[in-house]
Amino acid sequence: MEQEKHYRHELKYAIPYGDYLAIRKRLQKIMTSDSHADSSGLYRIRSIYFDNSDDKALREKADGIAKREKFRIRYYNDDFSFITLEKKMKINNLCLKYDAQITEEECRKIVNGDLGFMKEHPQELVRELYAKMQYQRLRPRVLVSYVREPYIYAPGNVRVTFDSQIRTTLFHQEFLTKQVSDISATDTPQDMFLEVKYDAFLPEIIQDLIQIPWIRQQAFSKYGACRRFG
Repeated sequence: MEQEKHYRHELKYAIPYGDYLAIRKRLQKIMTSDSHADSSGLYRIRSIYFDNSDDKALREKADGIAKREKFRIRYYNDDFSFITLEKKMKINNLCLKYDAQITEEECRKIVNGDLGFMKEHPQELVRELYAKMQYQRLRPRVLVSYVREPYIYAPGNVRVTFDSQIRTTLFHQEFLTKQVSDISATDTPQDMFLEVKYDAFLPEIIQDLIQIPWIRQQAFSKYGACRRFG
């Protein structure tokens, strides 16, 4: 690939809202809010996930396949001026992400099946997606939306995020629209999900701040949650 990347650790937890408030209060004493967040420390993420008619990505996740990948197109706060194509690769709790910026026009062509321009695209990742849309039959399947509250800590390149309001478009196929028709993908509106990403080590101080005896790590997938209806 064009970018020099390294696998990062990724831990996920479903947490009660009360524990979210407690952990956030502790984290805010030593971690800083991501500069891309708004004045309330939040931003909305929308991701168009790709899969094939056999639900390859969905089934690999459900079957616990250790090594797998997913393609998605992502943008923030309904701003179409900055859109990225991403490939996320996972080996157990290790993850690796490649990304390439694409234009709104290119994004609309991809989701509408107008793929010819991708063959000679200057971004290698776009060319790879084109190939896999041909021989793996990948297609846009669902729009996943959620609100993220991110915190960063330089030692260990640590990123801690709280994700909530996870919503799915189900069979609604109008991607890249300001008026999104979606529904909640979780059981209650206050469901919170804690994610911890870091490089070679997780500093002990962060381990202590996020530790809650009754919380267990789990393999939660937003894409999987948003596809549970169909």
